[in-house]
Amino acid sequence: MIHPNSQVCPGHGPDMGTPLRTSEVDVTLEIDGQTVTVPAGTSIMRAAAGHDVNIPKLCATDSLEPFGSCRLCLVEIEGRRGFPASCTTPVEPGMKVRTQSPKLQDLRRNVMELYISDHPLDCLTCAANGDCELQDMAGVTGLREVRYGFEGDNHLHSAKDESNPYFTYDPSKCIVCNRCVRACEETQGTFALTISGRGFEARVSAGQDQPFMDSECVSCGACVAACPTATLQEKSVIEMGQPEHAVVTTCAYCGVGCAFKAEMKGGEVVRMTPYKDGLANEGHACVKGRFAWGYATHKERITKPMIRRKITDPWREVSWDEALDYAASEFRRLQAKYGVDAIGGITSSRCTNEETYLVQKLVRAAFGNNNVDTCARVCHSPTGYGLKQTLGESAGTQTFKSIEHADVILVMGANPSDGHPVFASRLKRRVREGAKLIVIDPRRIDIVDGPHIKAAFHLPLRPGTNVAMVNALAHVIVTEGLLAESFIAERCEDRAFAQWRDFVALPENSPEAVSVVTGVPADQIRGAARLYATGGNAAIYYGLGVTEHAQGSTTVMGIANLAMATGNVGREGVGVNPLRGQNNVQGSCDMGSFPHELPGYRHVSDTLVREEFEAAWGVTLQAEPGLRIPNMFDAAIHGSFKGLYCQGEDIVQSDPNTQHVAAAMEAMECIVVQDIFLNETAKYAHVLLPGTTFLEKDGTFTNAERRISRVRRVMAPLPGMADWEVTIALAKRLGYEMPYTHPSQIMDEIARLTPTFRGVSYRRLDEVGSLQWPCNDDAPQGTPIMHVDAFVRGKGRFIITRYVPTDEKVTPRYPLLLTTGRILSQYNVGAQTRRTHNVHWHDEDRLEIHPHDAQERGIKNDDWVGIRSRAGETVLRAVISERMQPGVVYTTFHFPESGANVITTDNSDWATNCPEYKVTAVQVLPVAQPSAWQDKYSKFNRTQLELLDAARNPAEPVPAK
Repeated sequence: MIHPNSQVCPGHGPDMGTPLRTSEVDVTLEIDGQTVTVPAGTSIMRAAAGHDVNIPKLCATDSLEPFGSCRLCLVEIEGRRGFPASCTTPVEPGMKVRTQSPKLQDLRRNVMELYISDHPLDCLTCAANGDCELQDMAGVTGLREVRYGFEGDNHLHSAKDESNPYFTYDPSKCIVCNRCVRACEETQGTFALTISGRGFEARVSAGQDQPFMDSECVSCGACVAACPTATLQEKSVIEMGQPEHAVVTTCAYCGVGCAFKAEMKGGEVVRMTPYKDGLANEGHACVKGRFAWGYATHKERITKPMIRRKITDPWREVSWDEALDYAASEFRRLQAKYGVDAIGGITSSRCTNEETYLVQKLVRAAFGNNNVDTCARVCHSPTGYGLKQTLGESAGTQTFKSIEHADVILVMGANPSDGHPVFASRLKRRVREGAKLIVIDPRRIDIVDGPHIKAAFHLPLRPGTNVAMVNALAHVIVTEGLLAESFIAERCEDRAFAQWRDFVALPENSPEAVSVVTGVPADQIRGAARLYATGGNAAIYYGLGVTEHAQGSTTVMGIANLAMATGNVGREGVGVNPLRGQNNVQGSCDMGSFPHELPGYRHVSDTLVREEFEAAWGVTLQAEPGLRIPNMFDAAIHGSFKGLYCQGEDIVQSDPNTQHVAAAMEAMECIVVQDIFLNETAKYAHVLLPGTTFLEKDGTFTNAERRISRVRRVMAPLPGMADWEVTIALAKRLGYEMPYTHPSQIMDEIARLTPTFRGVSYRRLDEVGSLQWPCNDDAPQGTPIMHVDAFVRGKGRFIITRYVPTDEKVTPRYPLLLTTGRILSQYNVGAQTRRTHNVHWHDEDRLEIHPHDAQERGIKNDDWVGIRSRAGETVLRAVISERMQPGVVYTTFHFPESGANVITTDNSDWATNCPEYKVTAVQVLPVAQPSAWQDKYSKFNRTQLELLDAARNPAEPVPAK
């Protein structure tokens, strides 16, 4: 049953034909006798649509700039000759427009007749029947017959392109409206499509008349969404037919937080289409959110609870009651035997705010300790720490849309094209409009140099030298007099600034000195610093290449220093903007998933804060911080930590030093995993509780903009219980009642206890679409831009950021540096995307190596190579690539058998324990067989799959004799 607060949406609002224009000047005109007033620059078509006058159109849509090719939207303007296109004609004062007349009707009907003369007349069997603008316009124009026969040349038998696994291209139905081409250019920024040929021969083509899968197409679906016919059509629609209702929800992949319409037939998803009123994505999507949702009904879904005594035992499918009773009894036994701190929990950055809040509440109130942590600390805890210390709040400062006002964009340690593609489209559009781009990354990522976008500066620093680079940029700004003196004097602490200024001015921080450390020429560092400081509005966007370092927190503080020093905080187009990896990394932090902080980033040692939660929860809370994930692992190996409740996180695959993690898991006596598949962590579990996907949830996610958006259930939970209900049921068996009947009540409690969420409720979210915290009495509409008039902490605090080289250094034994990242088609540990057609693009992790390093080692493309570090060894296939600089190699981590984290070490950030994934000293050599770890993993994996299969397919009973 869908809750009454769920927003069932039959479709977007009306298509206004051309984009919205804003202007301080209004224009008044007359359309069909109506007086109409609109902003200057508005098209006649949009002005008419705003007053319920719908002019026929095919090439026009309000998500794209007007093109004027279809000639259906012709109008008459008094005093003007001819019949101008209403989409490309802007309004003028006093203009008198007629949208309907016998002459216009004849012209439009004739245009439609020409379209239909070269179009299949298979409407009844066409997949777009009922959702076809060509069909609609034939009706609007009154077309009843086609005088032109089909005997001459036509395109009716053109071959389909079925190469893409998600959509088909049928050129016989193409009307050459150009919408798909323009969507690829304007919305996505890939420029993969073009119009091939001229006149009658003109047709849309991918690349150089290539199949879609061989072209530069990234399968974002913008072309499919823009197509007004069945030329580009989702294969799911062809197979299942047109959807009959839709529900607006939020994507469960990256931290952009795109809004989607889940278009349904009954309880089945037909397609996911980007919601144009979603403020994070404004109608755009990527291949993952748009198409890779089939994992939700994959045959490998865990849908029944299972238990076993030892991980070598077969699983036994049981009822929910038996599974939860067993988990609770084991947790009670462990605490009675080893003490109250012997168990803990891990929350998920893939689950909703409400589910995450309940898990940390379960740990604190039912377990009676603070042993709770989250993968968000494993990736972005330096963001929270660094921004809290400098600016006063643990989150990014802007909206994604803010980039439209940026003049200089600095991207550091992030690859938006692969990790945050919808945001990357915004970024690329802004650079094409004239903004200057600075990229600081060891690798030459896509945005550095492409056919349609080029960075002004690429600073390919050595992994591990981020702090030195930031200090060098600051040195130039300070010593060349580029500081925003008045901003600093008004907004920042005087003493802290003076100390920082003196520090960064030291010769050791000069570009000339730092170039020896970073490997980047001093003149390039100076040029980038000058551009950032003097180029106008300057915004910094950064990712895991900043945070996942031994000095991750230091670099975040250094980035904040740069923004304050140049006055680039507190308005549109500037700011410090972390690009969060998973869909709810921000939310899992907000909800109190850290062992030292309650919801709202308030320390457990604060007596007043603790008393507030104790009164609300009816328990006494520990005043001392609990164990972080690495501490849990160490304590497990040492014998004092014995039980774990892990909801929605695959720590065995995602955490560093895999062999150490596995040893810790094997040392525990009861591991309870709640997830949707038998992932790598679940293979070490004693209780496996089936989880639910975002399509089966009610709740909220919080994206990288601090935007809280609704997640709405569109299908019944396959296991029968939603995740939040499972946590409540487990707490009850541990003697602690959580009396919620719907997630909206959980959010109401979060709002009562968390000052930044005080004004958030499902009712409010349904009214406005989304809200950005802080949302409270001081900011009832939310806070799109942070630190506008003053910093949250009062005065901004500059902090000295001394460069300390990482302990992970190259040596003759390990002469290369390994760094890691993501790829567009896969997501995180790959549990979801590997169970979709996305494997057509990327079906294994590869090692990128520079030609020089490959030649030295006798490595050729596709060779198997062993990658050895002081933590372990694995084997991957090599890709020889000049994206890498000599001395640096790169891989992704989406496939468990790759063992990327077998070789990453347990070095971590000095302040937060965030692992140093991005710097591992390795040797790479050709090999002929898998590593010893991979052999061991293969056997273990095979055994665990067999144990699962035995539970799902028990042997036939032997008949009695």
